Amino acid sequence: MRLIRGLHNLKESHHGCVATIGNFDGVHLGHQAVFRQLRQEADSHGEPLTVIIFEPQPMEYFRPDEAPARLTTLREKIRMFTELGIDNVLILHFSKRLAAMGAETFIDEILVRGLGIRHLFVGDDFRFGRARSGDVRMLREAGEAHGFTVDDMDTLMHRDQRISSTRIRRHLIEGEIAEANACLGRSYAICGRVAHGDKRGRTIGFPTLNLVLRRRSSPLRGVYAVRVAGLGESLLPGVANIGIRPTVEGDDRFMLEVHLFDFDREVYGQLVEVDFVTRIRDEMKFDSFDALRRQILEDADKARRLLGVKQEQQP
Repeated sequence: MRLIRGLHNLKESHHGCVATIGNFDGVHLGHQAVFRQLRQEADSHGEPLTVIIFEPQPMEYFRPDEAPARLTTLREKIRMFTELGIDNVLILHFSKRLAAMGAETFIDEILVRGLGIRHLFVGDDFRFGRARSGDVRMLREAGEAHGFTVDDMDTLMHRDQRISSTRIRRHLIEGEIAEANACLGRSYAICGRVAHGDKRGRTIGFPTLNLVLRRRSSPLRGVYAVRVAGLGESLLPGVANIGIRPTVEGDDRFMLEVHLFDFDREVYGQLVEVDFVTRIRDEMKFDSFDALRRQILEDADKARRLLGVKQEQQP
């Protein structure tokens, strides 16, 4: 897959493609269905399949304090695009210039002269250009003038409801992991590198992997039974806390901490993927480290039962 960062990096070899535009947050089953349709269209035209995304996402640019928590970081999204066989990904930096660009200019500069698109897939509610003045109708009229066709995307349903990033985010917030996973077509996961922490978990018998989260926020909060990939051939079971660290001092850092069962290796710097299986409880603040330790013991016991892991002797 070729990653194109900005219009200035477009080359003649990128000209001529079948394309789609969107945030594709979560790369869920609905997105995957679109990519399959695009793949067929691209193959029939003998053209590459190009996905156009914005970074940051428009809502993050215009109203950063109100923007919803991402389901996937850019790194995670790019990895999934690669796995799905996307040929090109054009990342448009959403800046003051792009926000002020008129819809007609967007079509001419990016779609026609920049990419030379042959066919475009967009959502039926897709809006673009300054003040969101461009829509599907405008794209179809432009397509007739410039020689490309436009289709809107079919809606994919689950339990009689449309699959969307908003719906998945709501399921995750409410702790409905299985429903979120059914819409994603995979386990919801967060990737990150293991970083050094304050090592307080070791003092109470629960060493943790501390992950650096490269995101503003997460739809997840609380304690979860998890499985972790990246530290061996098989998934490793554990219990995780994500959110503001529940320490006595009230540390306000947003972190993901994972305690792996029967695991004592040092793996600082390694990239791991944490798959969330079931939510155990909400975040809590504790009056003492003894109270914290007792609660972690309960959480670990419950996570072991949920994951079918044999109980070890408690520390």
